[in-house]
Amino acid sequence: MPTLIACLSTGKGTWGHVNHLIDNNNYDKVILITNDFGKENFNKKDNTEMISLNLNAGVKELRDEIIKNLKGKIKDTEVDVNFVSGTGREHMALIGALLKSGTGIRLKVLTKEGIEEV
Repeated sequence: MPTLIACLSTGKGTWGHVNHLIDNNNYDKVILITNDFGKENFNKKDNTEMISLNLNAGVKELRDEIIKNLKGKIKDTEVDVNFVSGTGREHMALIGALLKSGTGIRLKVLTKEGIEEV
């Protein structure tokens, strides 16, 4: 199964969505972009890595930190990505980091019918 990369930040109920997405797919690896609060309070699985960043930084600074933290961690040519949790600035930084690193993305979401590509 592919790698899932998701933001884990703000938004009512969004942590539950991310958790269900993880639980309902057999991802080899899950990488969550979060802050210190998320890293300390989210119940992560064994295959989950938390990358804690200052999410108040500017888009370019966030992008560069994400690139630095993802280096060597993505083995596939594409990853599943979820943007249900977080802010637009965080989403822009993550998508910018993935595209700059040459990684293809598939936007995934949990629906009533299961996990679907958007």
